[in-house]
Amino acid sequence: MRVLLLGEYSNVHWTLSEGLRALGHEVCVVSNGDFWKNYQRDISLVRNTASKMGTLSYFAKVIAALSRMRGYDVVQLINPMFLELKAERIWPVYRYLRRNNGKLFLGAFGMDYYWVNVCRTTNTFRYSDFNFGDRLRDDAIAMREVVDWIGTEKGELNQAIASDCDGIIAGLYEYYECYRLSFSEKTVFIPFPINVDKIKFIAPPVGDKVRFFIGVQKERGVYKGTDVMLRALERVYEKYPDKCEIVKAESVPYPLYCTMMDSSNVLLDQLYSYTPAMNGLLAMAKGLVLVGGGEEENYDILGEKEMRPIVNVLPDEGDVYHKLEQLVLHPEMIVKMSRDSRSYIEKYHDYRKVAERYVEFWNECK
Repeated sequence: MRVLLLGEYSNVHWTLSEGLRALGHEVCVVSNGDFWKNYQRDISLVRNTASKMGTLSYFAKVIAALSRMRGYDVVQLINPMFLELKAERIWPVYRYLRRNNGKLFLGAFGMDYYWVNVCRTTNTFRYSDFNFGDRLRDDAIAMREVVDWIGTEKGELNQAIASDCDGIIAGLYEYYECYRLSFSEKTVFIPFPINVDKIKFIAPPVGDKVRFFIGVQKERGVYKGTDVMLRALERVYEKYPDKCEIVKAESVPYPLYCTMMDSSNVLLDQLYSYTPAMNGLLAMAKGLVLVGGGEEENYDILGEKEMRPIVNVLPDEGDVYHKLEQLVLHPEMIVKMSRDSRSYIEKYHDYRKVAERYVEFWNECK
């Protein structure tokens, strides 16, 4: 099978390509490397500036690459905004891909119209990036996404592609639920892929102090709940300075970020999520304990009845504080949860197993 994976998000497509290649398929990944993360790709489409000349230069790159994006059995888009262009300019590219390839699939892996709309207009989730119960978030970052996707050409592009494509693959429980409401007949959940052959099980030993790792992005800290998690963590440290320490990565280069993570025991990530995303899964593969999204819906969609390797926290500072305090007072918990974390990744996220599920779904769709 010849497969074109277009766009990148937290190394999902490149890791999937590794799994597909291990199964004997021919794969081409076209992306910008997910901006500053600079992940591997076969064809690089990087936009250098936001200026008018930058637009023309980037569009010329896209046009030149189109001849290499035809004749595939399967094309998968990382997102409806799979190129760094305005929605109205992406639609003709989508139509070109549709005409000149076999089946076309849309990935539900992150921010898009259906995620924003379902979170804000239904009671599907108890909490999310856009709601806390019946209360809608109205902070600047959340509202920026609402303005960006609702009633806009980006939102219309998303709806048009979702309606037209052959199938939709969701990488998290939340995204699956959002698309299932409108496209139950062609939406499937497949876990994110992790290359377990490349990621070593480090499981840093728990010494005299539990090392808590938290990444801080100034622009998105409030949106993802990092501010709440950090406040709770700092309270724990103030009470138990001899039992724990904080490793804080604030706007550091990605290689340094990974090094800081590797020396830690516990990762705090994604307060408002039901499920772990790629950053959390990567940490779990290394043997870190994840504090974040681990609601029962996450285990139910996988069919897991026994393992509970994730320290699930509610979007509440008091709950986060209590869960972190328990890890500090009972560090022996970390050893078992660390082993379970790796086992969980190998069972559900092994890149070859995930690639097999993709191939099965692609073949099933007529």
